[in-house]
Amino acid sequence: MRNFLRATAAVALCLSVAPAFAQTMTVGVSWSNFQEERWKTDEAAIVAALNAAGAAYVSADAQSSTAKQLSDVESLIARGVDALIVLAQDSSAIGPAVEAAANEGIPVVGYDRLIDDPRAFYLTFDNVEVGRMQARAVLAQAPKGNYVMIKGSPTDPNADFLRGGQQEVLQAAIDAGDVTIVGEAYTDQWLPANAQRNMEQILTATNNAVDAVVASNDGTAGGAVAALTAQGMQGIPVSGQDGDHAALNRVALGTQTVSVWKDARDLGRAAAEIAVALAGGTAMADIEGAQSWTSPSGKELTAKFLAPVPVTRDNLASVVEAGWIGKDALCQGVPAGSVAVCD
Repeated sequence: MRNFLRATAAVALCLSVAPAFAQTMTVGVSWSNFQEERWKTDEAAIVAALNAAGAAYVSADAQSSTAKQLSDVESLIARGVDALIVLAQDSSAIGPAVEAAANEGIPVVGYDRLIDDPRAFYLTFDNVEVGRMQARAVLAQAPKGNYVMIKGSPTDPNADFLRGGQQEVLQAAIDAGDVTIVGEAYTDQWLPANAQRNMEQILTATNNAVDAVVASNDGTAGGAVAALTAQGMQGIPVSGQDGDHAALNRVALGTQTVSVWKDARDLGRAAAEIAVALAGGTAMADIEGAQSWTSPSGKELTAKFLAPVPVTRDNLASVVEAGWIGKDALCQGVPAGSVAVCD
């Protein structure tokens, strides 16, 4: 069957192929979409690590379509990939893709989003801790007041992992009556425009009585900040994550409080190395740093969690020193004397 699939690799799908040399192994990556700035950084890290290992890279962009992603995975299998890295568009609907890969003996790495199947290795950052970091940073700036929770996509389990971590930190202040959640909304597809619309609706419903926003990533934070700015409310605490360049600039400007940095270069490199190891016959449990982890549904998965870093005005220099962002981009529009790294 595998040979048949290799022979039928001519498919009506544009697959990008990274230039490489004398590869004996091919790793396919199924991206949910490329709307977020960070996925291009992840991709570059994956390609570099695969090239270093002498492996080829092929990929497909599902363009936010669950149906297209399932077709993409079938096409990648037909290309004869030896391992798959999958950033799931809809974690609840990705099962047939895992099944198809398993039937061909192809290992799967669930990339940054949970694939609730023991046959998929789960690689991500500690997203519950990311949520805690976001809430801690906002709570430190606004220990009392009305809070808005701008959540991630309802089809991404990370949205609820983040929300759970946020609630852990805020619960005591809520119980004490210091914090009141006056609005909460999921953000379809994590789109900033949807986050902005949600924030606008909450501001209207509360007559702008909002003191802080816990937004679950930098895109949703950007949407929230746009809605706040339109009401002259920029500068109230807002959280995010991913270390997007625009978000780090907002941190420097003071319109975003924190971006929890998940260095996509580390995640991409780890995914490539794990995929190559699994394709070479290494057992999931034998991957360096792997641990047994129970998913919310009670399934026992093999997972590896990387550590995130909260970036605020106090440690902005760290992302410059790490080569993540240039000083010019970070400090664009920042008044002299307001942030040490920009002086």
